[in-house]
Parts: sequence; structure tokens; C-alpha cells
Amino acid sequence: MRTLRRKKDKIAQQFYGHMTHTETIKKQSKAFLETANEYVHLRLIMLLGTTVLIAVLLFPSLLMTMPRYHIGDVAEKDVKSPKDFLIEDKEATQRKRQETARSILTIYDFDDTLASKLGGRITHAFKHMRALPAAANPGAIARGTDGVKDRKPGQSTPLTQTRSRHDLIWKEKQAFEDMLGVQVSNGVYKILEKENFSESMTREIVQLLRTVLQNGIAGNKQLVLQQQHKGIMVRTLSSKKEIHVNDLQRFYGLDEAKNALANSGRALLKDLDYSLRNVVIDLAQHLIQPNLTLNKGETEKRRNKAVAEVKAVLTQIKKGEMLVREGQKVSQLHMDRLQALESEMRREHLFTITVGFILLAIAFFVISFTTNFRTDESLALKNIDLLFLCTMLVILFSLNEVSVYLVKGIARNIPYSIEASSAFYAIPVAAGAMTVCLFMGMQVALPFSLASAFVAAFLFENEFDMFLFFLLSGTLGAYWVRNCKERGTLIKAGLKVGLVNVPVVTALHMFRGSGLELNLLWDWVFSLLGGVSSGILATGFAPVVEMSFAYTTDIKLLELANLDRPVLRKLMLEAPGTYHHSVIVGCLGEAAAATIGANPLLAKVSGYYHDIGKLKKPLYFIENQVGHENRHDKLTPSMSSLILIAHVKHGVEIARNHRLGRKIIDIIQQHHGTSLITYFYEKAKQLKGEDAVNTEHFKYPGPKPQTKEAGLVLLADVVEAASRSLENPTPARINGLVQRIINKIFLDGQLDECELTLKDLHEIAKSFNKILNGIHHHRIEYPKRVARIDGVTQKLNGNSDRRQARSLQNRSRGNREEGENNIKRLGMS
Repeated sequence: MRTLRRKKDKIAQQFYGHMTHTETIKKQSKAFLETANEYVHLRLIMLLGTTVLIAVLLFPSLLMTMPRYHIGDVAEKDVKSPKDFLIEDKEATQRKRQETARSILTIYDFDDTLASKLGGRITHAFKHMRALPAAANPGAIARGTDGVKDRKPGQSTPLTQTRSRHDLIWKEKQAFEDMLGVQVSNGVYKILEKENFSESMTREIVQLLRTVLQNGIAGNKQLVLQQQHKGIMVRTLSSKKEIHVNDLQRFYGLDEAKNALANSGRALLKDLDYSLRNVVIDLAQHLIQPNLTLNKGETEKRRNKAVAEVKAVLTQIKKGEMLVREGQKVSQLHMDRLQALESEMRREHLFTITVGFILLAIAFFVISFTTNFRTDESLALKNIDLLFLCTMLVILFSLNEVSVYLVKGIARNIPYSIEASSAFYAIPVAAGAMTVCLFMGMQVALPFSLASAFVAAFLFENEFDMFLFFLLSGTLGAYWVRNCKERGTLIKAGLKVGLVNVPVVTALHMFRGSGLELNLLWDWVFSLLGGVSSGILATGFAPVVEMSFAYTTDIKLLELANLDRPVLRKLMLEAPGTYHHSVIVGCLGEAAAATIGANPLLAKVSGYYHDIGKLKKPLYFIENQVGHENRHDKLTPSMSSLILIAHVKHGVEIARNHRLGRKIIDIIQQHHGTSLITYFYEKAKQLKGEDAVNTEHFKYPGPKPQTKEAGLVLLADVVEAASRSLENPTPARINGLVQRIINKIFLDGQLDECELTLKDLHEIAKSFNKILNGIHHHRIEYPKRVARIDGVTQKLNGNSDRRQARSLQNRSRGNREEGENNIKRLGMS
């Protein structure tokens, strides 16, 4: 038993093929999408998400409750304050900020360590010069003071050594100047050499520098004196302490510091030699540097911080106070008041307005969905259909919003006197309803047109006339594409919408109380342009939607009806019996669909493709077994049923690979419903017994037909196949066969889930009878020889008279065989 089961599984795997990793992922993805398509809560999520997204896109328009004016415009009506609110006095606020900025003291950094730094440099430089060796020994020069340390106390320096030290001192003049940071004249340098760079001179120079640096030396005293009226803030760098200084005259300028240093030097160094005193003063003057510098960065930082902390100067506007009067030119003051009121209303009503719009939109969508798609005669929308509608609504609204901003910008910048209200009529709102009608019909397009007009009206501050214009345009656009079978129909429909828009905008123009004026001409032009652009836009949307949502339009069906399509050509070459059967099924379905109000084109094309799954194993189907033995004779009934059932699955796979569309795929999947494979079921019962056979193993997986077209293909498929087995198919036999098959399928419950009524079944039977009688009608047998009568050669055919026919029948059998043998046997191998 196990061996038999393994063998059976192996054979099943051979027929179904090995499933690759990619196919497994595809299968899981399809299963997930099918599950999601039936997930009820997903619909609520899509509706809520669409509403919130539109609310976000509509956000600026929701809050525009005040008239939109520009400086210089004339107010169209009085605007009074509906409440008490505070408005910022921008001029007073700006003055207050400027005063605050001016009140901030300028920061100056006082480097109190500069005297110590300069003293260190002077001490180091003088010490270096004193440490020069007596001999011109490079090593000694490098060692600095080693030569001095090696000389014994009281030992005199030879003349040669003295000359060498002199040379070294002058050679080191540049190094000495680099250490000090100033240039030293030759005269001063000679005196320093003479004094052997004594330590006393070092102390005197440093002392002079301290006397002036401790007072503070400004690099630009004139800039400091500009702050005389309020003083400056002096920040000591070493301690970071700050002192407010009002007496700015106390600080030296650079020249003043040099003069002060000279005066101090003459007083402090009066006991020194005149020349030596001048050298000390001269060196100190050259070493003086400013130690009071402006800290611009810190000053700006403090000013900005102080300005940022300044609170706005507010003025109260009382409730009922007039903000701008009708006929008055709008000034900057009026604009400030209007903008302040709008900002106040935004802050207070932002949450309530947004929530109110979302609740209103949800109520509108839910009521529309319930009343239009939940009745007994309504379409059954799947989640993918609702996703398509939501996507179209968001795309259309986004396009409208962008168009509004573009129109406003263009209307302000073009040199002609065109108002933005006229250009609004060019917005292609009707494109959405036209596209929806193209894929889902009028029953869905009309409520969609209402929804799109409802949402778009919010872009124009809830104007009723714009809502009415968009609603009428969308409804007309959907009406004129309801039977679209060519892409040119969309353009024609757009042109028709544009032409009808002209009288509509004329009525709206007069409804506002305006007369026949030049602006009306622009309304006509833009309304016509809006209709045409809607048709063009719908033409561009159609192929994108077909590919994205796997929809099938009549335009696509006409393309698929071409018998030169690769799938049908392959079916004709590899499974000619199935091909012929499919063509007849398509003809039967088309004729019957026309009588009951279904889609004849969909029924015909679905009939062409319903059995493409037989391409996988064509020789296992009886219509393709001409000249071959029946391969099912070597298989068990259960295996044969698996092969037959598999052609539905294979057909769906081939249809998806060739992008035939969801409608055709559904019909391929449903064209056998859950019917029983009777022949192999009965055969299995004979082999195993009735109790040992599970009926479910011999039934197609379904589902049952869900649409009229799917039910037609199921009926046509069974009727056409059964009609082939009729012997002497007379009209009476054909009529009886059609009636029996339809009754059997009806009683089996295969038509329970589609929309076919008993009246429809009656019309379908009449249509099938007519077509099948035309296919199986009797013909007159054509004669096979040429007879010679009265010396005249005549061709005997179906139109010969009875005497000629009887003369031919009296010919001898030998002569007839002799004539037949003279012709090559065509078509025989």
C-alpha cells in the first residue's frame, strides 16, 4: 500500500512539475493577497487612510477661513473680528529690540598677562646674549653658557678671544631680535653690547612696560570712545572677571602709551646715563602692544540672546472691531490684522477642523459605500477594487491641488487679464470618473464622481458652484465612456465633456449675478480645455491601471480576441482539437451574452482562453487524441482525474504569465465550477467499490461561476463538448441535448453563485440551439466524377439536376473505382 502511494505521489509530482524556490514564493504571495482580499477590516483601514491622507493634503485649504487679500487689493466685504485677540505691534516690537540691542555693553578683553609674557621674552633674550662663549667654538655656541662656566674667575680674556665674542654677538643679532619680537637699531645694539646685556637693563625695561600695560592699551581708542555714553564691559582674561568701565579716557592709545612710557622712563631712570636711558626707553616703546581688544563675537552673541528674549509688543483687538471695510484698499496694517486673526483661529480650531473634516469624509464614504455597493443588485467589490478607488481618489486630488497652485501662479504672472476662477475650470477632475467607469462601469463611476467632486470642492473654500461643475463633468465623462472599446473614445468623450461644460459654466456665471462679459469667454475656453485634458489624462491612466491592478477593459479584450496571439497560435499547433473547441465555445458565449445583457466580448475572449491549461498535457484530452491511443487507459481513475483537474491550475498560471487580466483568469478558474468528473468517478467505483471512493477527489476545486460571463463559458464548454458525441445531430436532438445539459448543471448547483436567472437560461438555450444547428446542419453530398452526357462534358455537383444524379448512380462500380484510383490519395501517409 505504501509502495503504491509513493508511486502515485511520484507520478503526481511528474505531472505537476518540481516547484522551485521562486515558485514557492510566488505561491505564498498569491495566497497572502487572496487572503488579504477577503480581509474585511482592511477595507476600513484603506478608507481611514485615504481620508487622513486627503486631510493632510487639504490641510492649508481647511484653515483658509479668512478672505485672501494682498496689499493694494480692494476689500470685497467688511471683515470684523469675531472674537477678542491680541495682535503684535511689529514696529513697536522692532523698536524695543533695537533698544535692547543698543543697551548691551560692548565686550573688551583685557590681557593682564601681557606684561609677564613680554618680561619673560626680554629676560630670555638678554640672558641668551650674556651666555655667549668667549671663543668662536661652534660646539661652545651650541652649548650656550658652557664657555662662560669653564673660564676661571679673574682670568682675563685674550684679544683674539674678545674679537671672537664681538663677532658672535653681532652674528646673534637676528636671533636676539627674534626672541624680543622687535627690530633693534645698530646704535642701540652697540650700547647693549657695551653694557653686556646687563640684568639691570632687563629689569628697567620690564618695569617701564608694566607701568603702562596695567592701565590698558587699546588698539583703536577712537572705537572705544564711541561707547563713552554707556561705557564698556572689560573682561580680564586670567580671572574671567568683568568690570563695567565708564571712564574710557583712562585707557591709552598706542601712541599715548609710548609717550606715557617715555615720561615714566625719564622720571624713573633719571640716575642713568642719558644714552643708556634712551636705549631702555626706546626698547620699551618698541615692545609695547595693545592688551585691550574688542571681542566682537561675544558681544554679538549677547546682543542676539537679549533680542531673542524680548517679548512682542501686543495690542488688543476687541470683538466686533472692524479689521477692513468694504471698498477700502488693503494696507500693511490690514494685512497684519487679518493674518493675526487667521493665525489665532488656526491655533484654536486646528484640531476641531481637522477632526471634523475626517469625520465628515468618513461619513460620506461609508454612506456612499453602503448605499451603492451593499444592495442586492450592486457589484461585489473586492479589496483590490477599493484600493484602486482610494488610489485614484488620492491621485486625482493631488493632481487637482497642484493644478490649483499652478493656476493661481500663472494667473498672477501672465500679462492678460485672466482671473484664477476662470482657469479653475481647466482642472481635469472628470478624468477620475472616466477612468473608473472604464474599468468598473457606471455603477461605481457615479458615486466616485460624487466623492471626487465632494473632496475637490474643499480646495475652493467649499464653493457650491465648483462642486456642481465637477460633479456634472465627472458624471458626463463616465457616461460617455461606458461602452468604450477604442482608446480614441476617451478623447472623444473628453471633447464632449468640454462642449457640455460651456453651457454649464455659462449658467454658473449668470447664477452669480454676472452678465455677458469678456471674462465669460475665458470661462468657455478653460472649461473646454478641462474636458479635453480629462480625456487625454484618462487615456494615459488606462494602461497604467491595467498593469497595476490586473484589470481588463474592452480595449484589452479586443487585443486578446486576435487569434494570432502567441498563446492561441500555440494552442492551434499543439492542441488543435482544444483550439477548435475553444473557438466554438467563444462563439456560443458571445451569442448568448448578447441575448441576456452580459458582456459579449468578455464571453467570447474567455471562451478562447478557457482551456489554455491543456497546453501542458494536450494528449491527455480526448479532442487531441486523433490517431493516438488513449493515454488514460494506462492510468488509474484517480490519476486521470488529477490530470484533468490540473488543466485549470495550469491555465491560471499561463494566463498570469501572459497578463490576460483578472476577469479572464477568474473565468478560467471557474469554468468547471465544482462539477464532478463523472466518467472517471464511475470507473473508480467499478474498480474499488462505491464506498471506497471519495467523491471530492473527482471534483474540480472551483469556485463556482461568479459572473454571467463565467456561467456562460461553463455552459458553452459542456454543451459544445457533448454535441460532438451526437450521432445524426438533428435539430431535435440538439435541442434536447442542450436542455438536458443546462438542467443538469442548474440542478447540480453550479449556477447558484452567478447572476443567471431562469429567463436567462431560456435565452441561452435558444441561442445555443441556433448556433449548434448552424454548425451541424446537413449538406448535400457532392458527386465525385465528371459525366459525359450527349457528347457534352458536364461537372456534376450539388446543383445538378436529378436526372444527372441518377445517371451517375447507375455507373458501374468498377468504373467508379477506376476513376478514384487515378487520383493520389491526399492527406494519407
